[in-house]
Amino acid sequence: MVKQKYLDKAEVLIEALPYIQRFNRKIIVVKYGGSAMVDEQLKKTVIQDVVLLKLVGFKPIIVHGGGKEISRWVSKVGKEPQFINGLRVTDGETMELAEMVLNKVNKELVAMVESLGVKAVGVSGKDGNLLKVEKKYSNGQDIGFVGNITEVNPKILSDLLEKDFLPIVCPVGMDENYQTYNINADDAACAIAKQMHAEKLAFLTDIEGVYRDPQDPSTLISKLFVKEARDLIHSGNVGGGMIPKLQNCVDAIEGGVSRVHILDGRIKHCLLLEIFTDKGIGTAILRKDGIQYYDVQ
Repeated sequence: MVKQKYLDKAEVLIEALPYIQRFNRKIIVVKYGGSAMVDEQLKKTVIQDVVLLKLVGFKPIIVHGGGKEISRWVSKVGKEPQFINGLRVTDGETMELAEMVLNKVNKELVAMVESLGVKAVGVSGKDGNLLKVEKKYSNGQDIGFVGNITEVNPKILSDLLEKDFLPIVCPVGMDENYQTYNINADDAACAIAKQMHAEKLAFLTDIEGVYRDPQDPSTLISKLFVKEARDLIHSGNVGGGMIPKLQNCVDAIEGGVSRVHILDGRIKHCLLLEIFTDKGIGTAILRKDGIQYYDVQ
C-alpha cells in the first residue's frame, strides 16, 4: 500500500499542473524586498522559488530593493537615514552608498541563483538605459537624488530572457543628463512589468496581503478586482504604506499585466503557494475579466 504522504505529494504536483501549463513561457516580475532580504533562510527559499519557476517554464525577472541594508550602511558612516512621506532623502553621499549597497545585493542574488544551476545576470537600471528618470519631489519637497521613471527601454531584458538568462535588476536609473538617481523598487517593478507585458507581478512584503481593516487580521482579502482596489485606496481604510503599493497594482493591471500578487515574504515558499495552488495565500489583484482559478478536475 502506498503511504498517504506520497499520495499527498502527488496531489500537490497535480494541482500545480494547470498553472504550469497556463504560464509556460510567460513573464513574471518578482519585486523582492522586506524581511525576506534580511533573513538568510528566507532569502534562500525565495531564490529557490524563483529558480523553480524558471525551470518549469516561466520567464522570471527579479527587481530587488535594499532599503534596510542601505539604512544600515548610512548609519555606519555616521549619517541618520531620513524619510519624507515614506521616501528616502538621498543626498550625493547617500546616493553613492545606495548604489554601492544595491550593486552588492544584486551580485549576491546572482551568485545564489547561479549556485542552483540557473544562469543569471545582474543589471542596474543604468545598463542599456533600462530605466530613464526625472527628479522626483514629495509634495513639492526636494528629496535629493530620487528618480521618477519616465521611460523603460526593455531591450536588455528581452535579450537576456531570449538567451535563457534570469535578469536581476537593481533600481537605479539616469536622467537625460546621465545623473544617477535612486528609484523606489516597487515603482521599478511595476514599470518593468508593464513594459515587458508580464503575465504576473508579485510583491514580496512584510504583511500577509491587503486587509479590509488593517487592525483585524481576519479581514485579509484573497482576491480584489481593480475597481475594488481603487475603492479601498479612496476609502482610506488601508494602512498608509499599502496605498502606494495598491496604486502600483492598479497601474500594472491597467498597463496590461494580467494579475498582481501581494505576498508575505516572511512565509517560506510564498511564491509557490500563491502561484501553484487554487486558493493562494496572499492578495491577488485582477481585472474583472481575469481568470480566478483553474479547475483541476
